[in-house]
This record gives sequence, structure tokens and C-alpha cells, in this order.
Amino acid sequence: MKPIAQWLDEYSLSHLNPLNKTLHWICIPPIVLSLLGLLRAVPGGNDTLNAASVGALLALAYYLALSWRLALGAAGVLALLYGVADSSFHQLGRLHLPAMVAVFVLAWIGQFVGHRVEGAKPSFFKDLQFLLIGPLWLLAFIYRRLHLPLEAPRAARI
Repeated sequence: MKPIAQWLDEYSLSHLNPLNKTLHWICIPPIVLSLLGLLRAVPGGNDTLNAASVGALLALAYYLALSWRLALGAAGVLALLYGVADSSFHQLGRLHLPAMVAVFVLAWIGQFVGHRVEGAKPSFFKDLQFLLIGPLWLLAFIYRRLHLPLEAPRAARI
């Protein structure tokens, strides 16, 4: 498995244009929210264990394999977005699914507009794992701004 720094560096190569970056900040959180919302609409399970909570846990397991520090931050963000998706599921009833589809489609349109401006294909065309790297790329930016390390320090060699 590639180290997190390599994933983030590769992702950054197709995200250099300021408008594309801004559109990613605007669009990635709603995409994650809508994915959780779509999974929450899958029949079965309960308020604790359902397709959305399982999906979030699987994403966290992947993030944990890349960077436990980023996984910790991602856990908080995913918990917040899961809470919004679950609230939408309960509050909107039959409107929940169309609302999540609309958010998903509009946010992806924003992503593709950004890449059109960038003049570069989205990273996930190269490797589908980049779909999971996008949210970490945003989180890594916040970590760097707060001077938080992304990875644990390497052990000294003897």
C-alpha cells in the first residue's frame, strides 16, 4: 500500500488550479454527505447498524491503514456527516432519497467543472482509491494549517 504522503502528492497533481481547489472544498463534503445519505436509505438495519454506518466504518478502516492521525480527524467528520444524513433520513421521509440524489449530482457537476477548468482528469480515473483520498486531501490541508502531523514519526534507525 502506498504511504499517505504519496497518495496526497499524486492527488495534488490534478488539483493545482485555485478554482478547482475551491470547488473541491465546496463539493467533497456534500458528496460524502450524499453518499452516506444514499446508503442510509438502503432498507434494513437500524439507527446504529445500517449500510451508512457500515460504509463509514469501512472508509475509516481504510483511512486507519493509511494514517491513524488522519483517521482520527476523519472519524469526527464522518460522525458529523452521518448525523446529518441520519437526521435527513428521519426528518425528510420520502423526500430524503431525492434530496440525496440531487446533492450528489450537483456536487459531482461542480467537481467536473473544476476539472474542466484545471484541464486535468479527476484522479479517480487513474485509480478508484482516489475517491477515498479526496476527503483526506482536504483534511490533510487543515492538519498542515494547524501544524498537526499526518503520520507518526518514524523510529530512529540504529
